[in-house]
Amino acid sequence: MQIAISSQNRKTITSHAGKCRNFWIYDIEQGQVRDKRLVELPIEQSFHASHQQFAAPLASINVLITGSMGNGLYLRLKNQGVLPVVTAEENPDEAVRAFLAGALTALPSVPNNHCHEHEHDHGHAH
Repeated sequence: MQIAISSQNRKTITSHAGKCRNFWIYDIEQGQVRDKRLVELPIEQSFHASHQQFAAPLASINVLITGSMGNGLYLRLKNQGVLPVVTAEENPDEAVRAFLAGALTALPSVPNNHCHEHEHDHGHAH
């Protein structure tokens, strides 16, 4: 299993998963973290910019933990079989530990349509 965590600042769990370009990827085997690596995507491979498929480093994730995401990304993840989790936890390692223990407090993730306020900024409707 792979868990991705949005971390634009490379330190904490950050919001706006769709626009995020930095993700911690945790490889999980038998309920334990086996590997952790930082993936840095070019802007055109962010979730927001790539509507067809996930960027190669994120193609096999099973879970995405983030501080916030829009409704469109939430539905896209669900349709791809990825569990979207929005949390107030800021520490990526703690979030993964809590998730694996079934103790990560998930916040309501939908509806969150803040992106619609800025449709003119990226030239498309959702």
